[in-house]
Amino acid sequence: MKRAQVRIGCGSGFWGDTPEGARQLITAGRLDYLVLDYLAEVTMSILAKAKQKDASLGYATDFVTQVITPHAKAIASQRIKVIVNAGGVNPRACVDAIERILAAQGVRLKVAAVLGDDLLHLEAAFRDEGVREMFTQARLPARLISANAYLGAFPIAAALDRGADIVVTGRCVDSALALGPLIHEFGWSADQHDLLSAGSLAGHVLECGAQCTGGFSTDWKETRDSWAEIGFPIAECKADGTFVVSKPEGTGGAVTVQGVSEQITYETGDPAAYVLPDVVCDWRQVHVERQGTDRVQVSGALGRPAPVDYKVSATYVDGFRCLATMLVRGMDAVPKARAVADAIFKRTRSVLQREGFGDYSETSVELLGAEEAYGDGARTGATRELVLKVAARHPDAKALDIFSREIFPTNTSTVQGLGGIFGGRPKVQPVVRLFSFLKRSADIEATVLLDGVEHAVPRARPAAADASIAPRQTPGPVDAGDSDPTARVAVVPLVSLAYARSGDKGDTSNIAVLARSESFLPVLARQLTESRVKAYLSHLVDGAVVRYDWPGLRGFNFLLHEALGGGGAASLRYDPQGKSHAQILLEFPIEVPQAWLDNETVAVA
Repeated sequence: MKRAQVRIGCGSGFWGDTPEGARQLITAGRLDYLVLDYLAEVTMSILAKAKQKDASLGYATDFVTQVITPHAKAIASQRIKVIVNAGGVNPRACVDAIERILAAQGVRLKVAAVLGDDLLHLEAAFRDEGVREMFTQARLPARLISANAYLGAFPIAAALDRGADIVVTGRCVDSALALGPLIHEFGWSADQHDLLSAGSLAGHVLECGAQCTGGFSTDWKETRDSWAEIGFPIAECKADGTFVVSKPEGTGGAVTVQGVSEQITYETGDPAAYVLPDVVCDWRQVHVERQGTDRVQVSGALGRPAPVDYKVSATYVDGFRCLATMLVRGMDAVPKARAVADAIFKRTRSVLQREGFGDYSETSVELLGAEEAYGDGARTGATRELVLKVAARHPDAKALDIFSREIFPTNTSTVQGLGGIFGGRPKVQPVVRLFSFLKRSADIEATVLLDGVEHAVPRARPAAADASIAPRQTPGPVDAGDSDPTARVAVVPLVSLAYARSGDKGDTSNIAVLARSESFLPVLARQLTESRVKAYLSHLVDGAVVRYDWPGLRGFNFLLHEALGGGGAASLRYDPQGKSHAQILLEFPIEVPQAWLDNETVAVA
């Protein structure tokens, strides 16, 4: 008998998230499924290098030590099924480690692994095929560290169909961790695109853990007093694709329309074409509605046939980097810090030249505390206290050893007020870059490993030649309405009219801006244009700015290309994932009718 409703909780949003999330949901969540997300592109390269050193590693060990070891008996007694991508580049080893713990504790649970995402063994074939990077058209690098296809949810559902209690995957799309159980429970098929889109949306809301329950909200003051006990999210999902977001009773944070709406937009592009392995999602008309205290219903997701290709994320080493930070205090702290940075690079470049090394591939200087990320809008250029960050990239690690050793001498050879260099001598680290490309899904065979036997996963998706992974063109703007040039106006920061959320994909940042009221939307549409946003953030964004309408959520999604200094571990910036970009844009000046302030339609932030 099929369930009328399935409760799925997410206890981890990334490798390194608090183990309190899993504990909380197992203890008080009344779950049918617990999902935990551990993987990111850079995480895969870290795990790949760990496996190279030790063939028994290459998976997220935290899952075994922080979830299975302390909670195996509770998971079994409550009949909670667990879906996790902790397998990394070695799902078999992860399963072995789990089964050893279960056996030692006398817990009888079936553990399955989803295999087939690891394509590193095909590197030579990719080279012969002339594979190109899907965004830059660059050629395949000389040597890959990892190469993993983003699998979908049907292999997870197949493992559950075979009786698995714990399903361990390698690289799959984050939302598949929740969609897989819904396919299994409700019997959704590959051609039920709207349902697959809705289930993917549920997974997308859950996948970052407490980020949707008050942990990453524009209006942060409303939840700050309860962050220490913040609740982790639960999606109460129905067979028609609708779901309610909640959290365990008595926990901190808050589940609100604003918070869930922000999370829906996180790390997205065109809301009309959010491409996943199982479906191309259209979330333009998604509706988010309060159902009660800490209960928000989400509906309205639509879908189109799945793409014919899987996205493959490969990583490779592109030289080395070194980053150092130091405290600078006193009068003229800003020019002092710049002088220190200039001295470091002038001295080290002289040594590099003498020792026969080429110049740096890239350098970066940031004065943290002088608001450089705000460009012309910075207000604290005369600060008396800041942290100086200097960083450099070079093809040769030995060249950066020279950079590293010349950081501490600035204590005695530059200025008074240099108050300390954090963390000892800075380390030289490899620069890991992402290389994304497409591979026909028909060429990738996913299997389920259960009880020592590999089972083929039936092809769940029909090919769809008309569905593309390429971003769609910018749609036309919403109706901006008419303005009265004779009306008195006032200028308020964007945050008075909207809330926002930013995220990253490679070297692209997205900033979603959602109006606090429907009446604000025409004003925002007219003034928050691509060109004006590009100009406002020009000190951060080297590429194009593209705006997409998001009518169901009363707002827009801006894609900022070449905005992260390479992104991830390849970036020398202190915010390589653009997490603060929305906060910067929320101070964008917007003209509004003075009457809105007079009658308190707008409260100035």
